[in-house]
Amino acid sequence: MRKPFSGQRPPRGGGKGPSGGHPAPRGPSRPNNRQDARAIAPKGERSERRPEGGKPGKPRFSGPRSDKDRPAGSLPSGARPGGGISKAPPPAALTEPMRIAKAMARAGLCSRREAERWIEDGRVAVNGKILTTPACEVGPGDKVVVDGRPLPAAEPVQLWRYHKIKGVVTTNNDPEGRPTVFDKLPPEMPRVISIGRLDYNTEGLLLLTNDGALARHLELPATGWLRRYRVRARGRVTQADLDKLKEGIEIEGIRYGAIDATIDTVQGANIWLTVGIREGKNREVRKVMAELGLEVSRLIRISFGPFELADLVPGAVEPVRRKHLAEQLGPKVAGEFGLTETPEQRKERHTRGKQKARTDEDGT
Repeated sequence: MRKPFSGQRPPRGGGKGPSGGHPAPRGPSRPNNRQDARAIAPKGERSERRPEGGKPGKPRFSGPRSDKDRPAGSLPSGARPGGGISKAPPPAALTEPMRIAKAMARAGLCSRREAERWIEDGRVAVNGKILTTPACEVGPGDKVVVDGRPLPAAEPVQLWRYHKIKGVVTTNNDPEGRPTVFDKLPPEMPRVISIGRLDYNTEGLLLLTNDGALARHLELPATGWLRRYRVRARGRVTQADLDKLKEGIEIEGIRYGAIDATIDTVQGANIWLTVGIREGKNREVRKVMAELGLEVSRLIRISFGPFELADLVPGAVEPVRRKHLAEQLGPKVAGEFGLTETPEQRKERHTRGKQKARTDEDGT
C-alpha cells in the first residue's frame, strides 16, 4: 500500500462577489439538484464531474526553489518531516529528441516560457554543462539537471477542474503578497500549471494541468474553445447593442474578436448577462462591458470549452477523466500527449492484466 504523502508541500507555478441586487448565480455554490446545476451551464456542452479513481495525486519533483530562498520554516529540498533527505529521482529517459524547454514542460516543471527564463538564470545543465540558451535539443542519451536535480520522468498528462474563489491571484508569486490559487490547492495535489488566468476579482472555472505543453495548447485562441461567463453589472444596455459585439470591437487600439452576449435578467440597477469569448485577452469582458457603459460587479466563468463549472463548490478541485479529455482533444492531439493507446500498447496492457490475474489465482 502506498504511504500517504507527509512531506512539505512543493511550490507550484501558474501561468500568472459583491452583494446586492440580484441573488448570487447558481454556478459558484452547490445547487439543490441536477436541474439547478445545469441552469447556468451553456447548452450543448457536457459537464465533467467524476474524479478519476478518486485517489490523491502522487507528489512530484518541485524543482525551482533553492534552499537559500525557501520560506522560513519550510524544509530543504528533498527533506522529510522526522529527519532524513529523500533520494533524488532517477534521471528521466527521454523517449525522443526535443527542445530542452519542451522536455521541461512535459516533465511538469514549468511552461516552455518559464523554462526559457530558468535557462537564462543558469538553472539548467545538460551533460554537466550549464545552458545559456534554450536553443538546445536533448534526447534519450542526455543527462538533464534542473536546480541540481535530475529531470523527472514525465507523468501521465492530467487535467483538473478548479473552482477559483474571489480574492486570489493566478500566479506563482505575487509581488504584493496576495494569496495565490496554488496556495489554496489541497496538499496532495502535484505541481500544476493554470491554463490561462482569472484575475483577482473573477470567480469560477479554472483548468489546471501537470503538463506545460498541454497548458500552452489549450490557452491558445486557435483552439477555438468558447469561454462563458455570468456577468452582473450596474447600468443598462439593449440586446441590440450586445448583438453588435458579434462583429468584434476595438477599444483603445486593441481589437477584440467576436463576442456572444445575451441579457438574462434585470433587477433594479443591476443586469445579469451571459457572455462568451474565444480569445481571453487581459480583462477582456470587463473592458468590453465598460465600453458599453456597464460597471461589472461580479464575474464568474462557468465553462471553458466542453468543461463546465457545474456544481463544483468554491475552492474544490476535481480531475477530468483522461478518456473524456482525449475525446475533446481529438485523436491526433490526444496521441501527441499520450492520451491514446496504440494497438501494441493495448495488447501489452491486456497481456499484463492476464498475467496479474493468473498470479492472483495462483496465490489463492
